[in-house]
Amino acid sequence: MRRQRSYSVQDGDGMNGEAGTLYLVGTPIGNLEDMTMRAIRILKEVDLIAAEDTRQSRKLLTHFDIHTRLVSYHEHNKNASGPELIRLLAEGQSIALVSDAGLPAISDPGADLVAEATEQGITVVPVPGANAALSALIMSGLPTDRFLFAGFPPREKKSLGKWLKELSGQAATLIMYESPHRLTKTLDAMLEHLGDRRAAVIRELTKRHEEAVRGSLSECLDWFNHNGPLGEFCIVVEGAGAEAAQSAHEETWWSELDVAAHVAHYETMMDRKEAIKKTAIDRGVPKRDIYNEVNR
Repeated sequence: MRRQRSYSVQDGDGMNGEAGTLYLVGTPIGNLEDMTMRAIRILKEVDLIAAEDTRQSRKLLTHFDIHTRLVSYHEHNKNASGPELIRLLAEGQSIALVSDAGLPAISDPGADLVAEATEQGITVVPVPGANAALSALIMSGLPTDRFLFAGFPPREKKSLGKWLKELSGQAATLIMYESPHRLTKTLDAMLEHLGDRRAAVIRELTKRHEEAVRGSLSECLDWFNHNGPLGEFCIVVEGAGAEAAQSAHEETWWSELDVAAHVAHYETMMDRKEAIKKTAIDRGVPKRDIYNEVNR
């Protein structure tokens, strides 16, 4: 177990003087006015800024008159640059991690750097800012008391179907990101695997062309089939109802059990013959397959 105290009492909210602090700095997702005063200060005070796209980040730094050294850290170079950043942190340098937009380490390789930093006992401090998923959720009109951020859907049709089926029993409101060229395919798959639930499809958050399309999944799909999708999207979908969530749980409770354990579970409630029959029904296989498996 490790305990982290981000700041000492006397140092308050500033740089704490301790060696090796990794700051996770939120940046605007579109509107530059969403940059916080604290984020600007931290980016000016750290020794180094690690950015997903240095060209994009340099525009932001120039706008706020920040001259801190900028280095690249992204999915394609993380295996090389990650260890180097950890080495610099271990030597006492302070580093700010930023993504192209929003909070770093959300659906980006920053999560790997944070995991390694915490493993090495390096202090990790969040500097909160704008976030597309939560911004979409609070303007969706859908329940916010329980939600699940699912990231980007799989690209391949079969994997997408399996992914959606796994999410279908979630009672929580679902949030995911999607690119414009895949939006209608994903909405169509969601309609097939989740049913015609309430949804909000939101694009270009905080930008001039911010827009939300609310309705059922079928209505949203119809809208974008007739009005080509443009921009980056957040999809927010109503969670499963209580009955559907319970049904999904009942269908999948045994997924982690092998056949013998599955049969043994039912044998606590019925005889072996009925337990084998029930297990076969759950798994969608012939009774003889279950019988042969448990009697090998």
